[in-house]
Amino acid sequence: MEPVGEVSFESVPDRWMSYYSTFGDMGIALGQLESLAGLFFVDNWPTAFYDQLPGVEVSFEDVEKIEMGDGIDREVFYELNSDVHLMDPNMLSWIDDNWSQSDIDDIRSDVGPFVGNHIRRRGYEWHDYEYYSLYEAFEVVAEVFQERDRYSIISEVHDQLLTDLQEDLPSEEDRPSAGFLSVNSDFENGTFYAYPLGEGNGKKQYHDLGIDDAFEAYIDGSFAEWDYEQLLTADPDALVFLYGFSNASTEGFEDKVERMRDDPVGSQLTAVENDRLHRGGTEYQGPIINLFQTEAAAKQLYPDQFGAWNGLNESLPENDRLFDYQRVADVINGES
Repeated sequence: MEPVGEVSFESVPDRWMSYYSTFGDMGIALGQLESLAGLFFVDNWPTAFYDQLPGVEVSFEDVEKIEMGDGIDREVFYELNSDVHLMDPNMLSWIDDNWSQSDIDDIRSDVGPFVGNHIRRRGYEWHDYEYYSLYEAFEVVAEVFQERDRYSIISEVHDQLLTDLQEDLPSEEDRPSAGFLSVNSDFENGTFYAYPLGEGNGKKQYHDLGIDDAFEAYIDGSFAEWDYEQLLTADPDALVFLYGFSNASTEGFEDKVERMRDDPVGSQLTAVENDRLHRGGTEYQGPIINLFQTEAAAKQLYPDQFGAWNGLNESLPENDRLFDYQRVADVINGES
């Protein structure tokens, strides 16, 4: 996998670490939670999704939580002594300019190789090599852990979900337009980070659901900072607040959007008037998170076709689920 290329192992890795939940979720899907040694950004992981899976327990209590602080500590890689680091190594020098290529090379040779690619979105100047789809990257991680069967079953569940959804989507002219805002915006002062749909894994579920991007024509680049007047110019049918599952509680999300409802200009937005303010997905999604985020987006944006979404903290009745929770749980637990 680019950017590292080919790597080899004497045996299946016994210890691993991950940056963000993209590749971390892949490891969990492949039954590798017990060998997870360390994680960055644990608090920004929508772990409530796992609670919906029967018999699946995901806890990071015994996992080293790696803090960023003023930079990324090189020593933590040596202390954790992982057999593989599931992350794009170029992320390290992008986030912390004190990291050099020789630092990365030292960890790769002294501790363990890197396997990963920053598949979240396209457009980074430093990412001048191949991008991968979610399942292309997942397949590579399955090879690392020699868990091809688990990968194949999750892939089948994913493909069936998309087939079922896309067969029942309304015609393009009947689909709502959606605008993407960050839940981390400054709601108090009415300043919002707005995003086009873009390319990459970050908004995969919205691509798969054929969403009409309301902001693309208004944004030159990967994001913009808008006030209410600019939002009103685009005025989408629905507003989706990215990271709503990972960076805001149910109550916290409602507090934020209530400010929008109370604003004299914000209250004029079509999405506000029609109560189409949706808690959106994290852009750092692996296969399990993506299944749930696709299900949520389908129900939020197309409730007439797929039924209403009942919230992150409520388990869907079996007849209302859009994919086979039990089959996914069996894969994670090694019972398939």
